[in-house]
Amino acid sequence: MSMTGASHNAESFHDATGTDEEAVAHGASIKSVYVYEAPVRLWHWVNVLAITTLCVTGYFIGSPLPTMPGEASDHFLMGYIRFAHFSAAYIFAIGLLGRIYWAFVGNHHARELFTLPITQRAYWSEVLLMLKWYAFLVPRPGRYVGHNPIARFAMVFMFVLTSILMVCTGFALYGEGAQAGSWASTWFGWVIPLMGQSQDVHTWHHLGMWVIVIFVITHIYAAIREDIMGRQSLVSTMISGHRTFKD
Repeated sequence: MSMTGASHNAESFHDATGTDEEAVAHGASIKSVYVYEAPVRLWHWVNVLAITTLCVTGYFIGSPLPTMPGEASDHFLMGYIRFAHFSAAYIFAIGLLGRIYWAFVGNHHARELFTLPITQRAYWSEVLLMLKWYAFLVPRPGRYVGHNPIARFAMVFMFVLTSILMVCTGFALYGEGAQAGSWASTWFGWVIPLMGQSQDVHTWHHLGMWVIVIFVITHIYAAIREDIMGRQSLVSTMISGHRTFKD
């Protein structure tokens, strides 16, 4: 497969240094490029389960189920929901720390989740191109070995920053329940007075959940759309690690 000029422009702001990226930039004939290492792929799918659990249980914590019939001692439904929420929160937070660590020790694609070349004119030119592609104004998108420029923007501002907000506000509320002296209260107790009061933290935590939901829906749509219309793999890439260009 021959990579065209779009690939060269795309790689200009990816800070690519490896042989695969050089091959793409110089129009070499390739079929696939190894992009995402195993720890990144594992984190992605564990995160899928953790976020799904957090959103479902978090919704019911904010909008509890009706009173269950029978003796109270026979039911512990909300207790199980809260336990699942807290467990998934630990997995999500530890996974985020692990992902930050891998950004330093992994390949340069592992750092794309946390970096954004907003000072480079080429980046914004590619953003405009991708906006036209998503608006069905151009027949083909640019070729990107890693995330496309809009995906990188969404990852940083909708996922990473919102995830940090959710971890801080979530453990602040958890620490409030665990009371003063608990590790969560000691580490995150400052969040509640910073935001005003407990209810304010609840509100921001709830709004953050909907930002994550919107991000996930958009992310899934864009990935499937690129697989079908963009002629380049996205879904399978997060399974095999290889980005495949189909023409």
